[in-house]
Amino acid sequence: MFESIHFESGGRRTTNASRPDVLDRLRAIVGEENVVVDPERVEPYGADAVKEKFPPEAVIFPATTAEMAAILKLANEVVFPVTARGGGVGYTGGAVPVEGGIVIGTDRMKQIIEINVDDLYITCQPGLTTYEVQQAAAEVGLMFAPDPASYKDSYIGGNIAENAGGMRTPKYGVTKHHVLGLEVVTAQGDIIRTGGRTVKNVVGFDLTGLMCGSEGMLGIITEATLKLLPMPEATSTVRANFTSMEAACKVLTKFTPHGILPMAMEVIDKFCVAAVEENFAFGLSKEAEAILLVAVDGSREEVERQARIIEQIIAENGGFDVIRARSKEEEDKLWDVRRAISPSLMKYGTLKINEDVVVPRSKVPELVARIEQIGKRHNTFVANFGHAGDGNIHVNFVVDRDDPEQIARARECVAETFQLSVELGGTISGEHGIGYVKSQYMHYAVDGPTLEIMQAIKRAFDPKGILNPGKMFV
Repeated sequence: MFESIHFESGGRRTTNASRPDVLDRLRAIVGEENVVVDPERVEPYGADAVKEKFPPEAVIFPATTAEMAAILKLANEVVFPVTARGGGVGYTGGAVPVEGGIVIGTDRMKQIIEINVDDLYITCQPGLTTYEVQQAAAEVGLMFAPDPASYKDSYIGGNIAENAGGMRTPKYGVTKHHVLGLEVVTAQGDIIRTGGRTVKNVVGFDLTGLMCGSEGMLGIITEATLKLLPMPEATSTVRANFTSMEAACKVLTKFTPHGILPMAMEVIDKFCVAAVEENFAFGLSKEAEAILLVAVDGSREEVERQARIIEQIIAENGGFDVIRARSKEEEDKLWDVRRAISPSLMKYGTLKINEDVVVPRSKVPELVARIEQIGKRHNTFVANFGHAGDGNIHVNFVVDRDDPEQIARARECVAETFQLSVELGGTISGEHGIGYVKSQYMHYAVDGPTLEIMQAIKRAFDPKGILNPGKMFV
């Protein structure tokens, strides 16, 4: 993409960012200690959860919006790639510098600028973890609803850039539904503000919504104003076993006629159950082919009423060993099973290809049944779990990373799974984004004219193509 890119003998990508004069100018902006070039220290910033490594030439740690703007003005002037990075826990390579250049780490940008209890918002820098934002809100009796599984490691700036989801999505929506306004530095180093501090705002185009899910390709977020909500008085979680994934997923639509919108509905297949039980010995039933977790929140009286109805509906639709938490501690233990899945699946192989397809909720039973068929057809192990309440299933094809044939079969499974999801009215990613990992499949979900508009927007925001190149479009 950039004429300045070349490969050194060791295969490392280098650009104009490696020039001594450029590095000196970067040090002048953020301080010498905040420009890291040592290969061993920059290496961790060249990979995310995918584990493929593309080490940057330097990692820069600004602390202010002014420093961020100065860095991007320099990058636009000299022309070298810039990749913004938060916690680095993504699954699609969105924060990986595949074209070389520099990584901008937001680790020093951790200030809470304001919490407004009357107007229900928090304004903060992007380097706070989601958990830190949640805790700050909780201290004043409020809730920040987005709750991705990586909430203790993922940064709020990255959550916005990826439009992260999480377990509370069925009731509260994804990250973009909780972003009121943003401060963003453009590729040219200009500082712009989108949205504001009000729930209603229809002045001009919705640039705030455009930035949510843009994966750092249109600008770098330096400040966010996020919507807060009153903390629910009570929560309750019900867990039950089922004789099949399909049976568990068919329950998802049964609560609506009773006027119940659960906060979370998570489904876990038998392979996930076995892996978690082997690692953590939760005492899960060996008879369970699937587990369903359903959570509600609200007033104590309403939560109690809804939990009783949920127990009844589950039992009437094939659920057995139905358990309801009677305390916060019991509730946490029920959810510990869900949180333990991802690392536990490595018992089945050394490479886990984790995809996050999404379909309309009513199509989830068919989706999981046909994904199991795809795995069998290609002789590839597959385990499914995820946010069934919003139709977002995490599909895990687990293979031996040293076996090219297994990997090739898994890639065929991935392609067929994406095609299936689109066929069922869904799409190829619910919350992980596209990055470079899914870019070759974009045409499955987005038609040609729409892609052209997206590319035109990219060119308008970033004429020289310096922001996170090599992502989304191929």
